Amino acid sequence: MSETLETLLDESRTFPPSDAFRAQANINDPGIYERAAADPVKFWEEQAEALHWFERWHTALEWNRPYAKWFVGGKLNACYNCVDRHAEGPRADKIALLFEGEPGDIRKISFRELKDEVSQTANALKSLGVKKGDRVCIYMPMVAELAITMLACARIGAAHSVVFGGFSADSLAERTNDAEAKVIVTADGGWRRGHVVPLKKITDEALDLGCPTVEKVLVLNRVGEKAPEGTTMTEGRDVWWHEVVPQQSKDCPCEPMDSEDLLYILYTSGSTGKPKGIVHTTGGYLTQTTATTKWVFDLKENDVYWCTADCGWVTGHSYIVYGPLSNGATCVVFEGAPDSPDKDRFWKIVENHKVTILYTAPTAIRAFMKWGVQYPQSCDLSSLRLLGSVGEPINPEAWIWYHENIGGSRCPIVDTWWQTETGSILISPLPGLTATKPGSATQPLPGILAAIMNEEGEELYPAHRAVNEKPGEAIGGILAIKHPWPSMTRGIYGEPERFVATYWSRFKEHYFPGDGAKVDQDGYYWLLGRVDDIMLVAGHNISTMEVESALVDHHAVAEAAVIGKTHDLKGQAISAFVILKTGQESHPDMVNELKAHVAHKIGAIARPDDIFICADLPKTRSGKIMRRLLRDVAEGRALGDTTTLADPGVVNSLKNQYEDKES
Repeated sequence: MSETLETLLDESRTFPPSDAFRAQANINDPGIYERAAADPVKFWEEQAEALHWFERWHTALEWNRPYAKWFVGGKLNACYNCVDRHAEGPRADKIALLFEGEPGDIRKISFRELKDEVSQTANALKSLGVKKGDRVCIYMPMVAELAITMLACARIGAAHSVVFGGFSADSLAERTNDAEAKVIVTADGGWRRGHVVPLKKITDEALDLGCPTVEKVLVLNRVGEKAPEGTTMTEGRDVWWHEVVPQQSKDCPCEPMDSEDLLYILYTSGSTGKPKGIVHTTGGYLTQTTATTKWVFDLKENDVYWCTADCGWVTGHSYIVYGPLSNGATCVVFEGAPDSPDKDRFWKIVENHKVTILYTAPTAIRAFMKWGVQYPQSCDLSSLRLLGSVGEPINPEAWIWYHENIGGSRCPIVDTWWQTETGSILISPLPGLTATKPGSATQPLPGILAAIMNEEGEELYPAHRAVNEKPGEAIGGILAIKHPWPSMTRGIYGEPERFVATYWSRFKEHYFPGDGAKVDQDGYYWLLGRVDDIMLVAGHNISTMEVESALVDHHAVAEAAVIGKTHDLKGQAISAFVILKTGQESHPDMVNELKAHVAHKIGAIARPDDIFICADLPKTRSGKIMRRLLRDVAEGRALGDTTTLADPGVVNSLKNQYEDKES
């Protein structure tokens, strides 16, 4: 790893916070890093004090690698912290959830109203047989009732397992059975680009495959008469939301939960094998999501906060529901897509609801770049004061576009690194303190000890170091976290051996997240993507992210995906799939021009062997590029599972294009 090329990471542009932003920031004292490093456990105890506890903990941390217990003996309830304590205080009439559906319907739900709706939903779940310790599978569109159901589960001590509404019947059945869910909560359908996603029909297909633990299905009437033909209700098993929930009492006391009681399971796919049921418990998770929301987004009382993720992913759990609502925030919840009915949909939402904080994915930002600046320029984005990025490393070109065209060159950008397994953000700028660099997640947050390791398990850049220590030269390797943190996963549901093998077997004392990373001469962290996405080309380790960044740096390129293909001489050769910006035409010399551009930006060793100019890339409905399928295409293998793709036809088209070239 240490041989990985450094050229692209030599980013010299820096963007310090303005004096005005620094003066009002929630965190503007650089001493926070030193205090946290001196005693991380005490530091996290101080953050836990911000929550409401029914009983205080007696031991802050019990650490028996790889298992951590935080705030042992403490009792609290996540729903009480996110809803009740605001509904019973001065925020009672403040808007908690600001929902906009794809058709344009809008609901504004205050904390007082949210408490009532969550309580009624919790009582409805109880009436369906759900008890403390049971699991509830949630398979819904991105509507307010999705967040309400999550909170209702937390209220009564039932763990939720949210399954993204773009997953297939097979995927839903697999996750339902692994969690042994007693109830599925779904909808007749959900809106997506003007079409109805047939969620109830898919649920029925999943149940037909065999889900023996499911006793009841609670169905929200979302699309009504637009429900697809064949959408049916099974008597004795299926019940309508509108026939059960509104009739329930609004009195439903919160169940006191042990700090280490299960809050939720969330399934994350590996490159092979069945999905991993990532386990998160209550006290540590809520402590860290609450703290990091306040720090990273500089969250204020009058902010209108919009994380564009879906609650089917961990970003929606931590930074739509639990972190923001625990802080008493007003959160935008949006059902639809950024290009429906037109490519200005996001910007109209920002304009209409006066959004102040926007947290979205690099994939979306690159799509916005491709569509052109005329869409954001047609809307008033002056309400925005902070921007965020999540999901994958953001290339500098996209960072600068986001800064200039969405943030008006005035908004700090927090480029965040974390995972389903980490529960909350671990590496990110603090917007009132950190001078940002385009493409860098900058530095570990206070209380996080991150190291750069080599293959032999030695710390090239140590986790325990002086707070202001700078390496003086770039160091590349494998990212690892040394000290436990409160929101870390407590395991893979029902698979302790897999948990140890996946995250704790590679290094002796460190958590292995699976990502490559570098630290530059200033001590800034640059995430390089999955270690699996590091290509070994003629003895040189080259990150797919570096080559993708070089390609997107070209004026004609909107998006690129790079994979390593088996090569008899080099070990691996570089293949790139490229989407051009709107208005850019491919010409006969385009491929050679792009190859030369990469060689100029990085070096001849990184020059791609193949570049395919294509109309689209295989992406999940959350927008992530499935490079595994691109590798299948390039290697001529049978295609792996395509059920989670937004458009399965894309990969077949690429396969045909690749085969035509090879022949």
